[in-house]
Order: sequence, then C-alpha cells, then structure tokens
Amino acid sequence: MSDKTKIAVLVSGGGTNLQALIDAEKRGEIPDGEITLVIGSRPGIYALERAEKAGIRHEVVQKDEEKLIRTLEENGIELIILAGYLTILSEDFTKLFKNRIINIHPSLIPSFCGKGMYGLKPHEAALARGVKVTGATVHLVNEIPDGGRILLQKAVEIQEGDTAEILQKRVMEQAEWKLLPQAAEMMSKEIRDTKI
Repeated sequence: MSDKTKIAVLVSGGGTNLQALIDAEKRGEIPDGEITLVIGSRPGIYALERAEKAGIRHEVVQKDEEKLIRTLEENGIELIILAGYLTILSEDFTKLFKNRIINIHPSLIPSFCGKGMYGLKPHEAALARGVKVTGATVHLVNEIPDGGRILLQKAVEIQEGDTAEILQKRVMEQAEWKLLPQAAEMMSKEIRDTKI
C-alpha cells in the first residue's frame, strides 16, 4: 500500500498537461504523489487515451457533480489537478476539497483571467493588449474562477509576429509543462506530511 498522495487529473481535451504530469511522474519528479485516476468531462477525448496508454484508471463524468464527488471519494483521491478542465466547479465542491484542488491558467494572474478566459482567449487578450510578457500560473481553486491563492508562476516573453496559437504553444512548453509537475509535487508533499 503506497503512502503517496493519490492524485486525480480532470481533463476536457487533448491532455497535453496530463501528459506532462505523466512524463514527470515517470522521471521521478513527483516522488510524493501518484496519479491514480483521470476523469474526462466528455467521452472520446484524447486525454483518456493518454491515461489508457499510461495504465491509469480513467472514467468519464459529464456534468454530474455528485457523481464526480463520489468517484473521487471512492478512489481515495487527496489532490485534484485541473488540466484543461473546462467545467466550472461549484462553491460546494471547492469547499469540500478546500486547498486540495490546483489549476493551471495560461497567463500571469491577475492578468487575462476569470470567467470565460480559457483556451486561446488569454493569449488573444495578451496580444491585443500589447503586453511584452505573459506566462502561466498554478493556483489553488476556490469558488471564484482563477481566484485562489497563487502557488507558482513563470513568465514567457511575447515575440514579434506571435499569433495566439504560437504563443499558446510557447507558454505550454516553457511554463505550463514545467510548473504543473512542480506544483503537483509541492502539494503532494504537503498533503503527505500532514498524514505522517
């Protein structure tokens, strides 16, 4: 029986951040945590195939928060990572798992964040505003979209000729895929230390 922190990753799309977590775990970068469950918000998404290939248990839970809570509790989940999960969680849900949910957002919060700011939108907003630096933020999740305590941030320079798509890729490669495993380990260790 592993005493590692049990992690669930919640996904809604291709799962590139999930893959970054799986790869980091394989490299031994999350020694205090273990991804034991992946939950997709809809069937047929590539993220579920990534979980399958990595031998991680996976399920689909569509717009049913009670079922989501039940699934997490039945699997003994201690840390929830939102990795491109496009469903807004209720205040009741975030209170139930207080300080146990982390999210990655593709901007330097408090810039270009909040309700409706996901996918390419934060990158489009950064380019439209003319900022020279953007990045990614890992934060705890509370009832306010992108409103929880910031855990880690990493800046990424905007370059001449960037499109939202080019910028999105650079932010993922330079910031998101590095920060998310770091935050997963940081939180896993914190949770594990409280159990000892």
